[in-house]
Amino acid sequence: MIEKSAKPSTNSRKTAVPSPTLPDEHLEIVSGWGESTRGMSYVYRPSTLEALANVFETARRTGRTVAMRGGGNSYGDAFMNDENIVLDLRRMNRVLDWDPGNGRIRVEPGMSIHELWQYVIEDGWWPPVVTGTSKTTIGGCAGMNVHGKNSWRKGTIGDHILEFDLMLPSGEIIPCSRTENSDIFHAAIGGMGMLGCFTSLTLKMTRIYSGYLQVHTQAQPDLAGMFDYFHGYVDESDYIVGWMDAFAGGAALGRGDVHRAYYLPEGADPNPSQSLRLENQHVPENLFGIVPKSIMWLGMRPFMNNVGTKLINTAKYYAGQVTGGKVYPQTHAAFHFLLDYVPHWKKAYGPGGLIQYQPFVPKDKAPAAFAEILRVSQAFGQPNYLTVFKRHRPDDFLLSHALDGFSMAMDFRITPDNRHQILKLTRALDEIVLAANGRFYFAKDSTVRPEVARAYLGEEAITQFRALKARCDPDNILQSNLWRRVFGAA
Repeated sequence: MIEKSAKPSTNSRKTAVPSPTLPDEHLEIVSGWGESTRGMSYVYRPSTLEALANVFETARRTGRTVAMRGGGNSYGDAFMNDENIVLDLRRMNRVLDWDPGNGRIRVEPGMSIHELWQYVIEDGWWPPVVTGTSKTTIGGCAGMNVHGKNSWRKGTIGDHILEFDLMLPSGEIIPCSRTENSDIFHAAIGGMGMLGCFTSLTLKMTRIYSGYLQVHTQAQPDLAGMFDYFHGYVDESDYIVGWMDAFAGGAALGRGDVHRAYYLPEGADPNPSQSLRLENQHVPENLFGIVPKSIMWLGMRPFMNNVGTKLINTAKYYAGQVTGGKVYPQTHAAFHFLLDYVPHWKKAYGPGGLIQYQPFVPKDKAPAAFAEILRVSQAFGQPNYLTVFKRHRPDDFLLSHALDGFSMAMDFRITPDNRHQILKLTRALDEIVLAANGRFYFAKDSTVRPEVARAYLGEEAITQFRALKARCDPDNILQSNLWRRVFGAA
């Protein structure tokens, strides 16, 4: 939650016994990516299956619980586990098998999107689904069932996972696919790491014939224009994403601009061997070749308030209007990983950090629901500083956020003065989303309450997941702050 995390209760495990002390060298401060909440945990970084199994045995012996952490990019408390164990899997990042002929790759869970695309691109492949940062891991992406700017076309990453191996807290490793242990397959993807730890995942990459995308941009005057643009281009685009100015009101409510992108067909790039090379994909480290991007967040901080961000949003919108629609080539890395463009940009929000609120609403109800969300946020005096608009399709995973509709991801700055007000705002927004039959996304969540999860997931899905958890994790070793907050420890 955005409020300070509480200590886990004494009934967080089935048996409450005095716990042996864990080594102090594993004790660290762990915070969600948004840095609006933090706590102390014992962090372990295994690099082998044996070391991974040993962590589970340590948890069992000491009466601790275990949460999974990939790249640490979930905004809230998904991988936090106060006073217990956090499994950081980034050292388990090897490619186990790669077939450049068919694009099938098998990797360990700690491999990052950055490492993955770098490995496959020179063979003419690209990951089918990527996040806005390349620092997420494949295991973390699977555990949260992430989506990208092509979600309505390619779905979530789970749609492209062919199979995986899962280590249960007992140390047993089981194979899972759509035909083998299929119930666990459809629950572990998007299951927040609460059934077991991925030890390998097999995915199918997407064939590309150039290191460039063709990108089109167009400013939109209002929310209706945003929806109309998406409806007009989703059938032909490979990627499409919108940005909104959340400060604009009245007739300009929901104004912003849209970027859509297309793969270049085979033969369109006169020199694909060059454009696909790694050195031609990297985003430059310096702005204008002079200013290191690593310190740009310092220049952003004075504007991270309602007045400054309103000015920036207004300038960005009118700049898009003045230039009109643009068409230009852009590398895959530059188009996808905007959040990596300014390293450490979240520090600009200040010590209180930020939360992201991302509702998913069916396509027929999204226009009215999103308009109301924007108006209510403004009425609370808490307009969000960055708003991203996407189109989605449903999937068949048990605890899914996906649906046939749209999402609006909104970043809210947290300060000592507005923390309680933001919490009240998100509860008001929850009612709008639930009334529209909407859903939420645990990779971004910081505020969802148990009654909200029951309302949108349904008792049947939650009961099924609990039954699978009891089967895979009978001692209830796998827990996180998110799990306890939303689903309880029992």
